[in-house]
Amino acid sequence: MTHWLILPIVLPAMLAAFMVLAARYHLLIQRVLSVTGTLGLLALALGLFWQASDGTVSLYQLGNWAAPFGIVLVADRLSTLMVLLTCVLAVPVLLYAIGSGWDNRGRHFHPLFQFQLMGILGAFLTGDAFNLFVFFEVLLIASYGLMIHAGGQRRLRAGTQYVLYNLLGSTLFLFALGTIYAETGTLNMADLAMRVATLDAGDGAGIRVAAVLLLLVFAVKAAILPLHFWLPASYSEAPAPVAALFAIMTKVGAYCIIRFYTLVFPPDLEITQGLFDVWLMPAALLTVALGMAGVLGAKRADRMVAFSVIGSMGMLLAAVSVFTPAGISAALYYAIHSTFAAAALFLLIDVIRSRRGAAEVSFVDAPPLAGGALVAGMFFVAAIAMTGLPPLSGFLGKLLILDAARSADLMWWVWGVILVGSLIAVVGFSRAGSQIFWKAHQSTPEPAEGDEAPVVAEGQGVLPMVAIGGLLALLVALTVAAGPMTRVLNATAAQLFNPERYLAVVLTTPGKEITDHHAEDDHGDAEGSADATEDHGAEDAAAPEKDH
Repeated sequence: MTHWLILPIVLPAMLAAFMVLAARYHLLIQRVLSVTGTLGLLALALGLFWQASDGTVSLYQLGNWAAPFGIVLVADRLSTLMVLLTCVLAVPVLLYAIGSGWDNRGRHFHPLFQFQLMGILGAFLTGDAFNLFVFFEVLLIASYGLMIHAGGQRRLRAGTQYVLYNLLGSTLFLFALGTIYAETGTLNMADLAMRVATLDAGDGAGIRVAAVLLLLVFAVKAAILPLHFWLPASYSEAPAPVAALFAIMTKVGAYCIIRFYTLVFPPDLEITQGLFDVWLMPAALLTVALGMAGVLGAKRADRMVAFSVIGSMGMLLAAVSVFTPAGISAALYYAIHSTFAAAALFLLIDVIRSRRGAAEVSFVDAPPLAGGALVAGMFFVAAIAMTGLPPLSGFLGKLLILDAARSADLMWWVWGVILVGSLIAVVGFSRAGSQIFWKAHQSTPEPAEGDEAPVVAEGQGVLPMVAIGGLLALLVALTVAAGPMTRVLNATAAQLFNPERYLAVVLTTPGKEITDHHAEDDHGDAEGSADATEDHGAEDAAAPEKDH
């Protein structure tokens, strides 16, 4: 049996347990294990992404129990893309935490970091709705500990708010799962898609309620208005590397919306027709407006970046709510961009805080920063990316979203809100940069001859700046490789809107994979292992029959 598909879940879980049990008081050992494990996860993610790049759908059945009765992990283009995005983000974030000393300001940072990765990667790979809930709880429990790492009254208060909102989301999730199981008798996503498709529209009230509850749960995770209240305080008060890692957390909510509402409740499904397009697009546009208004009205740079995350999620979900392949492709490109941009900004805000003394990141006059030119240059690049100015990936991502929205009924609203919101974001980030970097010099008296200008000690080493530079380099690479990346994302969206291969792999012969390239060829049977053999009979297996 091939176990590559489960290793992204098992590896961080085992590392975290080992660090707690055997290396609890040895920070150096924890750092070595954490960095090694995260790099190993990155290598695994690259391998899985490469395997899925030709359309292969991989299946892993725990205990060799077939779906829908057993627990399954499924790796297709979308899930492997999100796993790779998480692992690429985790490396510079972890390096920053080590270089800045954040991992030494509290207990168990590295075990919690690994458990967090386990939960996120498991949520992307699972093929079962209940196990999605389980992985949600794993990542949320780890995030609770990371949220209050290093203590502090404001951080504890924000962490309490974060816990309460996410417990509400978890409760709604259980209600939704209970309703779905009562109506269909299954929680396996592929089996659920098959059974929901056969239900009579006149008898589907329970399924419609469950679909709306699920959307509310995922809206909490994605911080869509009016379920966004937990995010500004939580992200702005969290330790910088934690907030940077949390940049992927809202994408988990967006991923679940994309997965469920293309596989289980697709746009053309009669039983849920009109439930989502009525309010998802307006909610996304209002989220953009709220986020950009928060960017303009924030009095601290950390809250400004947190509100920009809300605005970026609104733009992402505005593209998703079109529910076309072009819209999903644009949303995925923007998700990758906004993850790296938000993470870089959160880390930069921490650098600014450490060098600005008592002023921290408030928009007040303060002495010049040590190494201000480098920090200002990095902030300038990250701000250009986040606000969507040319030539970086934010501009290309917004162009893709605007182009995809041409097929939407609210096209002009989408264009107007995104363009005006981008302008407001430019003003907000310009004000922040001017106050922190330019006015600091203008408002500071010239030193007398022989005196040195007042500066704050750096408090940061080389490694944190390398980590931030790596994130900015990823944004540049995403811009330069926009063409190949868009082709990959188009193929990903096309696979989502043609889920026959996904259904066939999960619901038919154990251990089969189906590839795009050889779908017409060999129609032979495959037996034996629970994973990673190839099936060239996609056309025959594409519509499995189920006895409901």
